[in-house]
Amino acid sequence: MKSIIWGLFFCFFGCYTTTRNCKDFKTGKFYSEVIINDELYKSTFNRAKNIQVETYNGKKDSSSLRWINDCEVIFKTINPKNRAERKDIHLKILTTTDSSYTFEYSYVGETKKQKGIAYKIN
Repeated sequence: MKSIIWGLFFCFFGCYTTTRNCKDFKTGKFYSEVIINDELYKSTFNRAKNIQVETYNGKKDSSSLRWINDCEVIFKTINPKNRAERKDIHLKILTTTDSSYTFEYSYVGETKKQKGIAYKIN
């Protein structure tokens, strides 16, 4: 009896895959939210094929983009102002909807990851 229950369980949940239409989010205008240490950080950004310009707290920051595949990208700050901004950031899109994506990111080479969500504005 247990084997039947386990078999049904794996039939319904074992083949579950998340939707990732990452190509839809390679360019456009976006709004994002990230929670770090219980604090919400919001920003807007415009992304073209190889560049992203982000506005956070009234300040603009530009990064060049190197796409690893359709769902992963490396950000390199174009004019870093300090040592932290010199570190590249790896972002991976985890799931997508028709108008948003959930992502995780970290500095390249570091294991601590943060998660966030971005919404496509246009």
